[in-house]
Amino acid sequence: MLNQISLSIPLDRDGEEPIYRQLIRHIRMQIESGTLPAGVRLPASRDLARQLNISRISVVNAYAELRAQGHLSAHAGRGTFVSGEANGNMPTSNGNGSTPIIETQTSPDRSIREMMRLARNKPGVINFGHGAPPTEFFPVQNLRDAINTVLDRDGSTALGYEAPEGFSPLRAAVRDYVSALGIRCNADRVLITGGAQQALDLVVQALLSEGEVIVTENPTYLGMIDIARARRVQIHGISMDDDGIRLDELENFIIDNNPRLIYVMPTLHNPTGKVMPLHRRRQLLNLANEYNIPILEDGVYHELRFEGESLPPLKALDDTGIVIHVSAFSKMMLPGLRIGYVLTDNGHYERLVRVKQAADISTSGLNQRAIHLLLERGLLAQQLERNNRELKRRRDVALAAAEKYLPPGTRWNVPEGGIYLWAQLPKSGPNAAELYITAIQMGVAYAIGNVFYTNGCGSHRMRLNYGTQKPAEIEEGFRRLGRAWRELACDYSDIDKSMLL
Repeated sequence: MLNQISLSIPLDRDGEEPIYRQLIRHIRMQIESGTLPAGVRLPASRDLARQLNISRISVVNAYAELRAQGHLSAHAGRGTFVSGEANGNMPTSNGNGSTPIIETQTSPDRSIREMMRLARNKPGVINFGHGAPPTEFFPVQNLRDAINTVLDRDGSTALGYEAPEGFSPLRAAVRDYVSALGIRCNADRVLITGGAQQALDLVVQALLSEGEVIVTENPTYLGMIDIARARRVQIHGISMDDDGIRLDELENFIIDNNPRLIYVMPTLHNPTGKVMPLHRRRQLLNLANEYNIPILEDGVYHELRFEGESLPPLKALDDTGIVIHVSAFSKMMLPGLRIGYVLTDNGHYERLVRVKQAADISTSGLNQRAIHLLLERGLLAQQLERNNRELKRRRDVALAAAEKYLPPGTRWNVPEGGIYLWAQLPKSGPNAAELYITAIQMGVAYAIGNVFYTNGCGSHRMRLNYGTQKPAEIEEGFRRLGRAWRELACDYSDIDKSMLL
């Protein structure tokens, strides 16, 4: 067995790539080159953190990811070692010095995801990390009345299997519902699904084979990254500007890599809250038609807009059938019912129905009929209007609290709707992952930003769901978050001073 060696790792502390991702990249390069041969013991996480003057959690995260990839192995009481088979399994370059598409990260760092679970069911924690609307928005009494009416009217029929395509009256109601958004479709091209997540998954299964490529915004919806990992397809993120996905980069990627699907959330994008303007929407459609690549449009937040100009979905602008539109009634108010839908007017529909039938036979008939009744009675529209008024109030409280409590140099968006504030911490202090443990100890949690990136960037970003908390909790939660950052920043300052001694 070889002795422990000292690692030489140059770090770009001002760059966008997180420190832990830089560690992963440099250690893998040294393993691939033979600089770190099999059996070498790496420095302990505490020792390497001290040597590089970085947070220990960055080293812990890097080692954990490298172990998960099979490049390192850990032995209790002995340390961390380069795996014996690591050199033979390293991915190769594509010949021009860049990383091949197969290297695109398809799952967020496991240790980051595990760390975010610390906030679950922890008493006293104000959790801004959720992706759901607040429970007090749910129209419980209206839903109870609708279910009772359905059971009285339909009896046991409501509890049996529905057609794979969905409850026929609900499909017609969805057709009428989306017509108010400018979308024209036939009821026989509406597929009812178990929420928007299943709808996205069905499209990926129907259109892509293992190893093929989805291209999306960077950052993007975490659930799509999870789908890509589960279905063994590659996902590549294109950077965004103020208007959404950058079309110049997108076109270059399409030319070089021939992706099978473009996935976007043009209105109130998750996590950034950005809204793609009309001219960019038309340009995106033109680009997709030019290269004949379907667009998967995620519209789950489209109707949670409480200020600014209301823009048509991509599907409303689509006159060639290139857009597959997905949405649901979950983000509006009823996440637990799991009722979503897919709209497509091209050759994909029958394939989607077959995949849906293989997945779950049919979506809950009782839930479909209850949603149908709520739509017919106009109750969902009324509830949505009330919810949006309250979301705007909570958004304003969050903006004021961010100004008051978050550290100087923090930047954030001003969302025109939705439930999220997308913030960037100052790079002079701890990043979002390093801050998280201290924040939990202070009684506040959030979504760590780099889990939304396909390439591990966004280390100083965080997503804060202001919608799920009442105004008093928003104020207190941001106060705790600012206090946690100041406390950890002081520790950073002490580390920096000690390194100079």
